Amino acid sequence: MRIGMHLSYAGGFAETVVELADYERAGLDIVFVPEAYSFDAVSQLGFIAAKTERLQIASGIFQLYSRTPALTAMTAAGLDFVSGGRFTLGLGASGPQVIEGWHGVPYDAPVGRAREVIEICRMVWRRERLVYRGRYYQLPLEGGTGLGKPLKLINHPVRERIPIALAAIGPKNVALAAELAEAWQPIFYLPEKSAEVWGEAVAEGQARRDPVLGPLDVIAAAPLAIGEDLAHLRDRSRPELALYIGGMGARGRNFYNDLARRFGYEAEAKAIQDAYLEGRKDEAEALVPAELVEKISLIGPESYVRERLAAYRDAGVTTLNVTPLAPTHQARIALIERVRALAD
Repeated sequence: MRIGMHLSYAGGFAETVVELADYERAGLDIVFVPEAYSFDAVSQLGFIAAKTERLQIASGIFQLYSRTPALTAMTAAGLDFVSGGRFTLGLGASGPQVIEGWHGVPYDAPVGRAREVIEICRMVWRRERLVYRGRYYQLPLEGGTGLGKPLKLINHPVRERIPIALAAIGPKNVALAAELAEAWQPIFYLPEKSAEVWGEAVAEGQARRDPVLGPLDVIAAAPLAIGEDLAHLRDRSRPELALYIGGMGARGRNFYNDLARRFGYEAEAKAIQDAYLEGRKDEAEALVPAELVEKISLIGPESYVRERLAAYRDAGVTTLNVTPLAPTHQARIALIERVRALAD
C-alpha cells in the first residue's frame, strides 16, 4: 500500500515543500496538489518536482472543464518531464458551483467528457496527429476558420502513458474509472460500505478494462493520529463532511449528499443539508454520524490503526492519503514513519 498525502500549506507554501522532503525521507510515496478556485496546481507541482527526488506528484484534481483536452495533455507531459517521470494526472469533474461559477463554462456530460479527455490525452502522449471526432470534442475544430490542422506534440514525452487517476463517486463515473484510468480516487471512502456502494460499478468497468493498464489503483484518504485518548481528533473531520454533505451544490443536486445517502445515512444527510443551507453550520457538523467520522479516519491506538489499515486493504485500497494530525513537524514525520511501517 502506498502512503500519500494532500498538500496543505496553511503555514506557508515554501515551508511546506521543505517539510515534504522530510516526509519523502520518512517513506511518503506520493503527494497530491489540489486545484479548486485557489492558486493553480501546475506551478506548485513544478516547484515540488524541483525540490524532491523520489516522491511521486499528482494533481488532485485538474477539472475536466478548465483546460482543453490538448492543454491538459501538454501540461501533464510537461510536469512528467520536469519531474523525471514522477507525475500522475488526477482528473475530475468538480461541480457546477466551481465550473459554472468560477470558470464560466457549462457543467455538462461529466462522464462523456471524461472519456474523451482521457482518450485525447493518450493520443497526444503517443504523439499521434490529433484527429478526434467525439461527441464533445472535435479536433481539428469543425467550422471556425477552417484553417485548423491535425498537429502532434512537438516534444517527446518521458512516457507515452502517464498514469491517470479519475476522481469519481457516481456509478457511471466509477465504472469509467475502472475501465479507462490507471487509478480511481473516491472521496470519503468507507471500507465497510465500499463493495455495497461501488462494487457493481467497479466490476462493470473492470470487465471492459484493457489489461495493459494493470490493476486499478484505488486511492482513499484518512486523517491520521496514533496514540491513546485521541478519539476527539476525529471531530476535526466534521466541518469538511458537513460542508460537502450539506453545502456543496444545491438541494436535489449534491453528489456528496447522495453518497452519504448511499452509505445508509439518508435521514442524517437530509438533516445536515437542511441545517447547513439554513445557516446552522455548527448544528450541521454535530449531525454528521459518529460512525462515519470514525470509520473514515485512522485515529486511535496503534492496534486500532492497524485494524483500519487492514480494512482499507481488504476493501481494495492500494494508495492511502493520510493527513498527519500532530502539533509539530517532527511529530508529523514520526506519524508518516509509523503508518509506513504499519502499512508494510
